[in-house]
Amino acid sequence: MKLFMQWLRRGNVFIWFSGTMLSICLLMIVGLVGFIAAKGLVVFWPQALVQVHGPEGEVLGEITSYEAPFGTEPAKVQFRVGNRDIYGQDFKWFKAAEISRRQEPKDALLIERLENGAFFGSIRDITQDGQPIAIAGAAVEEVKRRLPAMNKLQAQIRKIEKGAVGDLNRKLEDCRRTMESESSAKARAALEQKEQSLKSQYDQLQTELDQLRVKVKTISVTLLTVDGKTKEIPLGGIVRIVPANDLNWFGKVRLYFSRLWEFVADDPRESNTEGGIFPAIFGTVMMVLIMSMLVVPLGVVTALFLREYAKDGLLVRAVRVAVNNLAGVPSIVFGVFGLGFFVYAVGGTLDQLFYSSKLPTPTFGTGGIIWASLTLALLTVPVVVVATEEALAAVPRNQREASLALGATKWQTIWNVVLPGAAPGILTGLILAMSRGAGEVAPLMLTGVVKLAPAMPLDGSFPFLHLDRKFMHLGFHIYDVGFQSPNSEAAKPMVFMTALLLLFVVVMLNLVALRLRRKLRARLGGSTF
Repeated sequence: MKLFMQWLRRGNVFIWFSGTMLSICLLMIVGLVGFIAAKGLVVFWPQALVQVHGPEGEVLGEITSYEAPFGTEPAKVQFRVGNRDIYGQDFKWFKAAEISRRQEPKDALLIERLENGAFFGSIRDITQDGQPIAIAGAAVEEVKRRLPAMNKLQAQIRKIEKGAVGDLNRKLEDCRRTMESESSAKARAALEQKEQSLKSQYDQLQTELDQLRVKVKTISVTLLTVDGKTKEIPLGGIVRIVPANDLNWFGKVRLYFSRLWEFVADDPRESNTEGGIFPAIFGTVMMVLIMSMLVVPLGVVTALFLREYAKDGLLVRAVRVAVNNLAGVPSIVFGVFGLGFFVYAVGGTLDQLFYSSKLPTPTFGTGGIIWASLTLALLTVPVVVVATEEALAAVPRNQREASLALGATKWQTIWNVVLPGAAPGILTGLILAMSRGAGEVAPLMLTGVVKLAPAMPLDGSFPFLHLDRKFMHLGFHIYDVGFQSPNSEAAKPMVFMTALLLLFVVVMLNLVALRLRRKLRARLGGSTF
């Protein structure tokens, strides 16, 4: 008993307790990430196509889930039957007792389409300008042979529509609005000439697009369901053809990574439940970088004033209390402030001063990535202020005194001695700010994030960086797909996969900042905060 009391007085129990709690927290984090990864990554692995006889006839699809009381056989089976344009829904539930004759036909095909989701069935024939080219098995091989060229045409169409056509539309709109407000006859004539030139370029692009669309629609494929229904679609509407029941292991792995790359690199489609999320990844990273460039100067200047210049008094104490209280303000309040101050007040004033010719259509007087970044900079500035103050306080006093003794001014001492020594601690605050800012959604919904952005804030058209444009965000994409999607069953795996990708983006941004902090600490020394 005496030994136990001595062990207790030394505090060993608290060390063991803290270590146990830390281990539990780490296990919970690993378990959560593992659960999200398991639910998200599995969606890209090709599943077998199962054909059964149900109460309504033959059914072909993927078995996605079971419903059964605890410890009993499955009572219900959920099939992903696809063929939404024929059946009206992607998923169906069947009672296990009502299905029979389960089989996995080798010739069953999964056809991924640009519209109306996946198609499960077979290919009856392929035609060009109404003339048959091949039927049955030969049609499948012919479709596979011609599909890569058709996919390239579709990619070319999307590139023109999103790039050159969108840019010309914006230029034409700007030209028309400028003409409406121009009073000089000479200037109006020049603008009219410019408008005609833009219209000519637009007509040329439209002609090229029409020709490409005709090429895409010249070849048609007739699809056949397991219950005998047919559907004719253009070959250009097919993304890929998967013989799901006839793939070896290497074929499945190749298909898995192809789908994974499509998810990361392509644009979304079908109400964001299919395709990729590259615009959301790009928007998230860009917003975090702009926010970081805004929050660091603001936080560092505030911390420098409070630590190095301001004398302790009522005003300084009030500022510290205000900074600490800001950290506890709900994020939606910052969103309302950003909407009222940045969007309506600042943005509306900029429109009146510099973009009056475009009114009543706002330029900066509506949501945009710059206002969202500024709002999140205000949201995260308390973190940077506190971290910077601690880093400044950790710089040894003798270094400051040595600098001043050598004749340096106070500002020279701060710039050449204090800030370099505090740089690792400042980067710690930046890491914390990035982690919080990347996951916030509520303020963004009011200040610039959208379900689908027609153009990204950074592109090849002048001035290249468009701070007034709306953007997509991974956090909002999770909310939209998970809670606003008309096809909730198809959206479930996308929610998990997008959440996993958001975690990955945050970790990568933090790793870059951590590496930079480690290099600064090794080169400059300074605080270990």
